[in-house]
Amino acid sequence: MDLSQYVDALRAHLRATAAAGTEQTRATAGLLADTLEPAVRLAVTDALAAMAAEVTAALDDTAVDVVVRGRDPEVVVTRSAPPATGPAEPAAAPPDDDEAVARISLRLPESLKARADAAAATAGVSLNTWLVRAVATGLQAPPPTAPRSGPGRRMTGWARS
Repeated sequence: MDLSQYVDALRAHLRATAAAGTEQTRATAGLLADTLEPAVRLAVTDALAAMAAEVTAALDDTAVDVVVRGRDPEVVVTRSAPPATGPAEPAAAPPDDDEAVARISLRLPESLKARADAAAATAGVSLNTWLVRAVATGLQAPPPTAPRSGPGRRMTGWARS
């Protein structure tokens, strides 16, 4: 989605509004108009991501994501595959329905995201659901301990009391 037309329209509105002011007001508006592009792109992308999250929450079998490639966001719609007929894997405990939901921005290498997308499609769930399950499962496993290094009596790892 090319955001240039929206950024240009905002610049034009800012300059038109400043045209009624003094020369200094017009100069200030011109400087602002020339430097606001990154902030506008970020704000519009954040609004698109929030809208995509709302649409995804309203649909059971479809995930809507906003992906930024270069300077412009792209909307990606993924339909879940029908559930497999084989034995189901034990799912991680889902969060309580009344629990607040936190949003995070996760940056992954494209190859890792593609593998996660494929795994989610294979499981018949959205990428978000798959990631939530992966994090929950990861938190259920005991943390790995580092191998002991060097001489002496130094210990590393996790302990529970």
